[in-house]
Amino acid sequence: MSNITLTASMRSNLLSLQSTQDLMDTTQERLSTGKKVNSAIDSPSSFYTAQSLNNRASDLSSLLDSMGQGIQTIKAANEGIEAITTFVQQAKAIANSALDSASKVAESTGTFKAATATDNKGSLKISISGSDAPIADLEIDNTNGNTIDNLVSAIQDALDSATIKGVSTADKFVVENDNGKIKISSVDGTEASISGTAAGLSFNNTIGNATRAANAEQFNGIMEQIDQLAKDSGYKGINLLQKNDLTVVFNEDRSSKIDIKGVDASSTGLKIARVNAEGWMDDANLNETIVSTDAAISQLRTMASEFGNNYSVVQNREDFTENLINVLTEGADKLTLADMNEESANMLALQTRQQLAINSLSLASQAAQSVLSLF
Repeated sequence: MSNITLTASMRSNLLSLQSTQDLMDTTQERLSTGKKVNSAIDSPSSFYTAQSLNNRASDLSSLLDSMGQGIQTIKAANEGIEAITTFVQQAKAIANSALDSASKVAESTGTFKAATATDNKGSLKISISGSDAPIADLEIDNTNGNTIDNLVSAIQDALDSATIKGVSTADKFVVENDNGKIKISSVDGTEASISGTAAGLSFNNTIGNATRAANAEQFNGIMEQIDQLAKDSGYKGINLLQKNDLTVVFNEDRSSKIDIKGVDASSTGLKIARVNAEGWMDDANLNETIVSTDAAISQLRTMASEFGNNYSVVQNREDFTENLINVLTEGADKLTLADMNEESANMLALQTRQQLAINSLSLASQAAQSVLSLF
């Protein structure tokens, strides 16, 4: 088009139109994208600064997801601790109930006689609680010696060699000399009635404590539930109650983080031993069990406090990170986003300027058109 000659006024108006069109194109792009800086050409400093801010916001956003999962892991552990605490309290109640039910001991009455061999002979009948007839009918022979200790040994031997319902009673009963009286007790809590006489001493008592035996079984069942709960308190492969550790990262270069140590919340970790009926016949053993449950409850409360503190830390960092992401995004937007009201006003002004330039160009061309009137 360089071979076309324009008048000075027409060329001036043409340049004005071209400039206006360039401005309109720029404004149109800002209106369509919502940004005043769409590439490094628009403003290198603002473009790269905003990109850096957005990149950091994106990195923190991925960490925000990790923090949320960390919070869920801690919550799962805390739920487990609360349930285990309830079970330990239930186990303590069972032990206290067993302690309240005293184990019965058969105590002899009468006076021991060792004058003749006949006086040292006698019989004891044993029947399990609920049976209609005696299960064991024992013949006691204490002729080999004339002391109460020998009678104790004879009764013990007879009981150890007997059978009840086809099952040997060896080690099931304990016979003792208590200041001239003979006491017979059940080792495993089996309730039985003792009756008969031997060497001037009579028995007509009930021994054992089936309640304690049943309580011991219930207690061990609770321990099993505690172990299962500790195993089931994990989240996405991490179980803080099975000594798994958890690390939650708070910033993009991993220089800020928290390490949460796992604990052993099983019955073994809580130092609550399983029990047996024989052991629970002794009040001292029962008291030891109750002390261990008290210590376990205290230990669980300490665990809950520590996890609660860690939960609070991670929760606060999650809130902070969310706010920081908003700050970074807002800062990037301030560098790149366009003011839509301003750009709309600019477009309206440019459209007006374009129309005026077109009219001005039309007026400028009228001078050349007047030449046609000469023909």
